[in-house]
Amino acid sequence: MFSDSFKVKGSPPLGLAMATFGFFIGFAAVSLYGPVAKNLKEILGLSGFLLGLLVAAPNLTGSLLRIPFAAWVDKVGGKIPLATLLVLSVIGMAGLSTMLYIYYPDLKPWMYWLILFFGFLSGCGIATFSVGIAQTAYWFPESKQGFALGMYAGIGNLAPGIFGMILPFALKEIGLTNSYILWFGFLLIGTVIYILFAKDAPYFQLIKAGVPREEAVRRAKELGQELIPTGSLIESLKNSARHVETWALVALYFTSFGGFLALTGWFIVFWVQSYDMEVKHAGLLMAFGFSLLASVIRIFGGWVSDKIGGELVSIIAFSMVLVGAVTVIIGGNTNFAVSLTGEILMGAGMGIANGAVFKLVPKYVPHATGGAAGWVGGLGAFGGFVVPPILGLFVQYQGVAGYANGFIVYVVLAMSAITISALLWRAYGKEINKPIEE
Repeated sequence: MFSDSFKVKGSPPLGLAMATFGFFIGFAAVSLYGPVAKNLKEILGLSGFLLGLLVAAPNLTGSLLRIPFAAWVDKVGGKIPLATLLVLSVIGMAGLSTMLYIYYPDLKPWMYWLILFFGFLSGCGIATFSVGIAQTAYWFPESKQGFALGMYAGIGNLAPGIFGMILPFALKEIGLTNSYILWFGFLLIGTVIYILFAKDAPYFQLIKAGVPREEAVRRAKELGQELIPTGSLIESLKNSARHVETWALVALYFTSFGGFLALTGWFIVFWVQSYDMEVKHAGLLMAFGFSLLASVIRIFGGWVSDKIGGELVSIIAFSMVLVGAVTVIIGGNTNFAVSLTGEILMGAGMGIANGAVFKLVPKYVPHATGGAAGWVGGLGAFGGFVVPPILGLFVQYQGVAGYANGFIVYVVLAMSAITISALLWRAYGKEINKPIEE
């Protein structure tokens, strides 16, 4: 039996702030192993493939868990799913920190697999993206969701760049083990703060208080909540999977956002190994020349897509990625200015493409947008796990030259993305803002 005196706690600004905070501290795991890859490679005697797999490890769980945890939000609200992902990430960081404290630098080759496992666990925090999107959307009316979600994604996406920049300085000042212990402490405290202060949107609070659904819907709407869960996300996933356009967008996002995740970790390795650069300087180049740039310019990508169409913007953006990848290859390990220019072009291109691709989701799959967004966001981000081991193979067989030559992977991906975007533009490009009928 519920009480009429039950009062909903929290507010839209608090809902946005806590969802963003939770995503920020979890998403930082993208940079988990990039800054220490050189140390671990030398100590454990890793091949190029195993090195790439280690750098990519957090992105496996961070991508695949997005879909089921997004579905869970519609059942229980955002707080429990997001907190669960953060707790799993805390467990991973606790295991990694403890292992490093006991054994580093006397790590044994077999410990690689344990470090890899802790990377998978720590990467659970990356999956908070899809949960926080839904948690934020439920708090805000439709007229304000664009701004709220822009703030959420914009601020949260800065985390890998910021952590990738800070960690190398911490490594130099306090050492590898203490740096990860400090990161564990930050994640643990952040998780506790989230659990203490995050609140679900009104509907979910009322349901948990025992309020019948119809009454909960009425009272939630009185409090300004327009978006009410229908429990139909699974059907939406099935429906959207029948559209070939959904899989076209998955392929595009695999290159743009999956590529972003992969290179956020890999570019630090590239600069350290190709140019014998200090890790702290490599972290700064990755952050300002790629990760932060891609995060900020994503907003522009979405805005310009409203003006000229997401298909055309994608063609332009992936052309930038293509030119950037070729430029990195030309720079090799001898021309720093050329290599840096390539990195900047790739960062800008990927960021703009990220904004453009998600603008196309509701256009192509208007009756199953949530499901399509789940496929695109989850499977597209899977590129962050797939690509680094392939880049590592080039290093394994070509030595130092392989760090630059491996970017041929992005030449192929970019050309494929340009082709897909051009086909979409030819079929649908003239209808910039008009949803396609099923």
